[in-house]
Amino acid sequence: MNKGSMSRRTAIVTAAAAGLTATAAEAQPPKGVRLRTVRTNGVKLRVAEMGKGPLVLFVHGWPESWYSWRHQLPALAAAGYRAVAPDMRGYGSSDKPKAVEDYDIHHLTADLAGLVTALGEKTAILVGHDWGSIVGWQALLLHPDKFTAYAAMSVPYGGRGAASPIEGMRRAYGDNFYYILYFQEPGAAEAEFDADPRGILSMLYTSPDTPTEAPTITDPKRSAGGWIGRRGKPKALPPWLSQQDLDYYVNEFSRAGFRGGINYYRNFHRNWETTPHLTGVKVKQPVIFLAGEKDVVIGGATAERLTTQMSRVCEDFRGVTLYPGAGHWVQQERAAEVNRALVDFVNSVSGKKA
Repeated sequence: MNKGSMSRRTAIVTAAAAGLTATAAEAQPPKGVRLRTVRTNGVKLRVAEMGKGPLVLFVHGWPESWYSWRHQLPALAAAGYRAVAPDMRGYGSSDKPKAVEDYDIHHLTADLAGLVTALGEKTAILVGHDWGSIVGWQALLLHPDKFTAYAAMSVPYGGRGAASPIEGMRRAYGDNFYYILYFQEPGAAEAEFDADPRGILSMLYTSPDTPTEAPTITDPKRSAGGWIGRRGKPKALPPWLSQQDLDYYVNEFSRAGFRGGINYYRNFHRNWETTPHLTGVKVKQPVIFLAGEKDVVIGGATAERLTTQMSRVCEDFRGVTLYPGAGHWVQQERAAEVNRALVDFVNSVSGKKA
């Protein structure tokens, strides 16, 4: 056993003796990452940062944390960048406003634009995953002076739709369960997840080939129950997620609750309703897109199809990379490959040589 392992074991034993759980003892940032609180746009956000140089801002999705970028922060810092990943509003140790509308796209993108200024910078390169990808796309359009380039992950962009996405989902699913429609019900999803944070997180943090037990809810109707029972319980952790990693996430959501992140989904209609001025507006900044080939969000789309979709709305689209065998959590599942792609991209847009 090496010295680091002995230190971690000692910390766990000490915590247990003090009446703490191993989860609480393990919930520490990776070496070299600095955690602090920054005020922006009327809220306080906890940020993790590492390195010096041009600012690269990492935006996580649901249900995640700054910790989702634990592999990317050291890689970008080593490449000569100031890598910063906030807990977005509603998550972790950041502020959690009560009003649902405080989580609309205008607040979320203003948080990021204000964070750039609060960090003493004029501009930043954006990296976003899942809901962070949605926020990133909109930040390019709503605050184009603040963001000079974008690496989007998992969620592509095809322009503002002609109709509200929620209305389309209601027509498509009717009385059947669909998680985004479930999230529209006041208080329902957060009550389920707050009661069993480990259950929902372990269900979601899987790879496409993770073995699972049979689901306990097989009736497709919403009336049959919530979400956790609809997907089989995983029989093992995926190789990219350690027990310590899962414990960190569980500890964060046990403290913060799930309501803030779910409120992002409750603003889908409001976001569409309040952005008619973005109809037909193109993204001018350089953009790349990264995703797992088996990510359910892209629905089996090929790189060619995704390139066609995003090239229509991006004036400087620089390509799609799909990672074979990878699922939704691509920056964790394929950390080394994603890091290389990000470093190459930010070097190209910032004028740095590899």
